[in-house]
Amino acid sequence: MNPLSVSINSDLGESLGIHSFGNDNELMGLIDTANVACGFHTGDPTSIRETVMGAGAAGVAVGAHPGLPDLVGFGRREMKLSPDEVRDLVLYQVGALSGFLDAEGLPLDHIKPHGSLYGMVGRDDTLMNAVCDVALQYEVPVYGIAGSAHERVARQRNVPFVAEFYVDLGYRADGSLIILRRPPETPVELAAERARLALTEGVAIADTGERVVVRVDTICVHSDTPNAVDVATAVRKTINSL
Repeated sequence: MNPLSVSINSDLGESLGIHSFGNDNELMGLIDTANVACGFHTGDPTSIRETVMGAGAAGVAVGAHPGLPDLVGFGRREMKLSPDEVRDLVLYQVGALSGFLDAEGLPLDHIKPHGSLYGMVGRDDTLMNAVCDVALQYEVPVYGIAGSAHERVARQRNVPFVAEFYVDLGYRADGSLIILRRPPETPVELAAERARLALTEGVAIADTGERVVVRVDTICVHSDTPNAVDVATAVRKTINSL
């Protein structure tokens, strides 16, 4: 793994949501790609337009961050959905973002499901197939967890896959993410050490102490924590030092 080829991504376009701390503008100078909320879990037409314009001005690539239709739960409460329903809600949101990208002359870079939808399609091949249908339609990669249904189905469908690593989420011993127990802030030193271990040794430390093998093409820093800018700065310094 060449750390110089590893990118930093962040979930933006949530400036009007109750979970936002208004970090988008400062994060633009630290990240390589932005995952833009498309209105279902948070965001609205104005926030999409403003985020797309800001990313374009900063030279940041823009991907779609479609979530479950649950504004109150911020897309973090699972739903029972059929593959057709997943395909439709992802296509709807990607299409909305694409309209704003077209208006600015910018390409769609990737698709990265949000929150519980991310977890659902990471465990269920049939649901991930629905996401891949949309990725193939737009001819873009999908972001996900290496070794999960994200990667397995993407490979089967010949969809380019980008392996993510999270510095502000915990990992279980089986390599899955602990999404629902996010701390209000991630200590900067911990984020930097997680990034260093993942990039130099290819491991994360599970919540129960095991060393979990990980693969890293891009590192995610969530924008909806108070110290997100400090965390992203530490991760950028870590990448640059390797």
